[in-house]
Amino acid sequence: MGFSAIARVTEEKWITCSVRDDISFGLKPGDELDVETTLCHEVRQFDEPIVIDDVKNDPDYCNHHTPAKYGLQSYISVPIYRKDGSFFGTLCAIDPNPAKVNSPETIGMFRLFSDLISFHLNAVEEMDMASKMIEDQKRVSELREQFIAILGHDLRNPLASSRMSAEILLKLAKDDMSRKYAEMIKATTYRMDRLIENMLDFARGRLGEGIILNRKLYNGELEESLEEIIKEMRINSPERVVEVDMQIARDVMCDRERIGQMFSNLLSNADSHGTPGNSIKVKAFTREDKFYLSVLNSGDRIPDSAIKHLFQPFYREDAKQGKKGLGLGFFIASEIARAHDGTIKVDSSEKETNFTFDMPLD
Repeated sequence: MGFSAIARVTEEKWITCSVRDDISFGLKPGDELDVETTLCHEVRQFDEPIVIDDVKNDPDYCNHHTPAKYGLQSYISVPIYRKDGSFFGTLCAIDPNPAKVNSPETIGMFRLFSDLISFHLNAVEEMDMASKMIEDQKRVSELREQFIAILGHDLRNPLASSRMSAEILLKLAKDDMSRKYAEMIKATTYRMDRLIENMLDFARGRLGEGIILNRKLYNGELEESLEEIIKEMRINSPERVVEVDMQIARDVMCDRERIGQMFSNLLSNADSHGTPGNSIKVKAFTREDKFYLSVLNSGDRIPDSAIKHLFQPFYREDAKQGKKGLGLGFFIASEIARAHDGTIKVDSSEKETNFTFDMPLD
């Protein structure tokens, strides 16, 4: 057959998608024919292949307008369907001379090629759809990260005003009740400040800046920072008992503020998810060439399927239970650990869950 083509065929149009032309038929990809002058139009209408060996001797097509218009004597056209079963077009071939095409072998070959084209069309469409989804998700992600960064900066000023007001109230307070509430307000502003820092760290990380460290050698000062965070939690959750065991025998080269931020995230999680009335156990110590910090709380076991995703941004295994939060705490904690060349490990049993951070001392 001297001319073959893949054609997109609709009710209104016949368009060539791909062409092989050895007889100078004159069509190129993208060219159109009046669809009603083609036999492909009938293939679409009747949903059946059309196969002609010799037009002059074919009782159905010897007087048909299409062979007369295009000067063809042999012809084959089989339908091409999309994966969903909708009609796409045809795989067709023509020749100005008679040819033996009406055979099971030839028709079977054309059907096979038609199926391969259908498979390719589906793959291309799925790839285009996947690319579009990726682009859409990328745009949403970029907008979300920009929003988080802007929101974090805009919250800083009113938060600083609230903290300053709480400090003034503490100085002016004349009774224990007033001092208690002023302390709670002040502690809450620090907690909010850490949440904002989580958001900003996430935005900075996604925008290329990453977690920035200011490492120094600490010993007693590191313990004081951790104790201050525990004190803030006790003010916000006075019913929660925190058992503390700190034995930091060696200097730790770290960013004290970042370690405090990570610890606050882990401690806040233990307070939120630990069994009410049960204590939280905190340990901080140096052993051999490592610094360890662990937070243990009683409570339900974290499923293995959830542990795999805990340190991903915006993941909240308990979202369906209505608990609030952005789902950034564990992610930021893991990024701080990684910036210190350390890791956070999770051990969860039926009765308790333990998060342990370790980092090299040298």
